[in-house]
Amino acid sequence: RYPPGPLPLPGLGNLLHVDFQNTPYCFDQLRHRFGDVFSLQLAWTPVVVLNGLAAVREALVTCGEDTADRPPAPIYQVLGIGPRSQGVFLAHYGPAWREQRRFSVSTLRNLGLGKKSLEQWVTEEAACLCAAFADHSGRPFRPNGLLNKAATNVIASLTCGRRFEYDDPRFLRLLDLVEEGLKEETGFLYEVLNTVPILLRIPGVAGKVLHSQKAFLTQLDELLTEHRMTWDPAQPPRDLTDAFLAEMEKAKGNPESSFNDENLRIVVADLFSAGMVTTSTTLAWGLLLMILHPDVQLQGLREEGYRRQPLSRVQQEIDDVIGQVRRPEMGDQARMPYTTAVIHEVQRFGDIVPLNVPHMTSRDIEVQGFLIPKVGLGHFVKPEAFLPFSAGRRACLGEPLARMELFLFFTCLLHRFSFSVPTGQPRPSHSRVVGFLVTPPHYELCAVPR
Repeated sequence: RYPPGPLPLPGLGNLLHVDFQNTPYCFDQLRHRFGDVFSLQLAWTPVVVLNGLAAVREALVTCGEDTADRPPAPIYQVLGIGPRSQGVFLAHYGPAWREQRRFSVSTLRNLGLGKKSLEQWVTEEAACLCAAFADHSGRPFRPNGLLNKAATNVIASLTCGRRFEYDDPRFLRLLDLVEEGLKEETGFLYEVLNTVPILLRIPGVAGKVLHSQKAFLTQLDELLTEHRMTWDPAQPPRDLTDAFLAEMEKAKGNPESSFNDENLRIVVADLFSAGMVTTSTTLAWGLLLMILHPDVQLQGLREEGYRRQPLSRVQQEIDDVIGQVRRPEMGDQARMPYTTAVIHEVQRFGDIVPLNVPHMTSRDIEVQGFLIPKVGLGHFVKPEAFLPFSAGRRACLGEPLARMELFLFFTCLLHRFSFSVPTGQPRPSHSRVVGFLVTPPHYELCAVPR
């Protein structure tokens, strides 16, 4: 009862059947051939691909305990990620991961996640973002860089207790390295080296992969070193790094603890990179869709028989609920069903992580009648199928922060500006640029103060 799939080739398996430059499209074609649950053989690594709400929910929620593990990723050894330093993203589902997950969730909550204090942080950063947009005085510009800076400053405040000026050279370098690092995680070579890790022993190969990610970790090490110099263990933690250092002090002499120097850099790197790119990419999709669909952005009229009825749009709803004087607050969201629905539709359409992150079975399970064996490796209504933050035990720990950022950044921008396609420029495409993240193509817009 193993799921069907394309016939594997000797030695290579199905590596040549998969287009790693556009894996979502390739998997969609295979889904039409083999159904919602199909199998692949990537060299000697067996893979089962799940599609559709029923199969995904059955695997990640109903069988959540048995599918919460991650497959090994040997390629990350070149970054110095070993058994004692796997963070929260790639870590084996075991005591160390549980310890770090519990620590990250509780620390972020203590630092204000879901509370008014963090909301004020995000709102202040949204004001800085709006000021940067206003500096373009309605002239065409690409918004992606500014969106990256705003989202990164929120996560930097939580992890390192600081924000960066938008023109800070070191900040710009960090952002470039994160962006380049994501590109390194796609393509045929990456998959082959991860599937056949013995190839990493070839002289010179290891030095050529994940180059930007290595440089990013070096920059992060410098920030953490500076941070340690200002840490006072007698004072309450200012941020997640302080809280981690305090746990390291408590864990001295305990070799089983996951609180160590190596894991500190990986946990901070996980939260730093994930907290930046997901939110900013979704906002980039949001602004692109606003200029492509101005009838959603602005108040419009619709014909109903012989009457013209006003149609509530995002900016009209913002004006009705928030007005022109004060800033948006999370408390406004409950009274803004249209804006909330638009943000959800942006997330659904953008679908920025269409393949999720790989899971590994720790025991035999059944999904949609197929047997997936254990791996021997050690007012607004949300649709049920809307899973932008995954599901089950590996659901995104930053979901509350991401939802807050998306609502406040998006609403603040639409509160202050009307967005449009620059005069004389062709209407931009909403085609997808596929990598680890699915990003919108480069585009320019005009942000005109309202």
